[in-house]
Amino acid sequence: MENVGVLIIEDDAASQAALLQVLGAEGWVVEGAVSSSQAFQQLATGKWALVLANIATIGLRSALFVTLRELALPIEGEAAKAHVRVLFLVPEATAAEATPRLEEEHLPYVLKPVTFHDLLERVSDLLMETEAIGAPLRKVKQEGMTSGRRSRRHGRDASRDGGRNTGMFSNHEDYQWSEEELAEYERQETEAQKKKKKNPLTLG
Repeated sequence: MENVGVLIIEDDAASQAALLQVLGAEGWVVEGAVSSSQAFQQLATGKWALVLANIATIGLRSALFVTLRELALPIEGEAAKAHVRVLFLVPEATAAEATPRLEEEHLPYVLKPVTFHDLLERVSDLLMETEAIGAPLRKVKQEGMTSGRRSRRHGRDASRDGGRNTGMFSNHEDYQWSEEELAEYERQETEAQKKKKKNPLTLG
């Protein structure tokens, strides 16, 4: 899992910081690009298992979108395992135009703002398709640690302020893990890896 590379194409600083924090906590190589030129330079390195791209950043008529669309199209056979996966991020403001096209071309996407759990679930599924990871992310399975508590808070906040959320996650706090939460998750991951190496065949 330490070799998983994730490229985030996102020009919103808060959203990119959120994704860098959340995915970087997995120990992956996570880097960002805020423009098409930066994105092409990063893509040329060929070190990515997954690309997250904000439609508002890249546009639907750009050369970068065409490139990412080609990368995102399904590939059959053994080549599919090594093929980079692409997940498009669709803000509310562009959803009416972007969603029909993405669905017509069977391209994977999530709508912004997205819940913490739903984003990780999609990331987990895409990386498992390439065998970049061998099992679903622990954070996806342990919903109670973040998503349940915070998505309920989002529902209350959204009705209170009545404003449109243009951020990455459903609520600002959704992507702001406390130091205690990050430390606890990393401790669990470390213990799980140690147990797996020490007793790979132990049952029960």
